[in-house]
Order: sequence, then C-alpha cells, then structure tokens
Amino acid sequence: MASITAAYRKGPAMEKILCYSSLAVAILVLLMFLLDLVAGVPFGGGPFTLVDILGVLAAGIVVYLAVNVMKELK
Repeated sequence: MASITAAYRKGPAMEKILCYSSLAVAILVLLMFLLDLVAGVPFGGGPFTLVDILGVLAAGIVVYLAVNVMKELK
C-alpha cells in the first residue's frame, strides 16, 4: 500500500505539497518574528531587534517565492 501512495506523490503533486509546506512554515516563522518584534514574547525581544528584522525579511522572501511558484504550478 505504501508503494502505491508513494507513486502518486511524484511529479507535480509532490511539488505542490512541498510548495504549500514551505509557505506554511515561512508564514509561521514570519508571525513568530513579528510577534517578537512587537511584543517581545517568544524570543525575549529587546536586544534581538536586528535578528527579528532580518528574520522577518528572510521569511517574507520565502513567502514571496512560494507564492510565485504556486502561480506557476497552477
């Protein structure tokens, strides 16, 4: 049974799964860094402001790339 379902996950189906997964993780990371930047809750805020800004930028870039790839896959 496992080999049958694995055969269906190759090609475009696998690309969509990976794209949606990377988008979900990037949004989660983006929200965590934004929450830390605004409220200082998950990582302690204060002295890590530069890290928060760079994390938001990196996660935003990944979200942008994932959305573009989703447009191409449709």
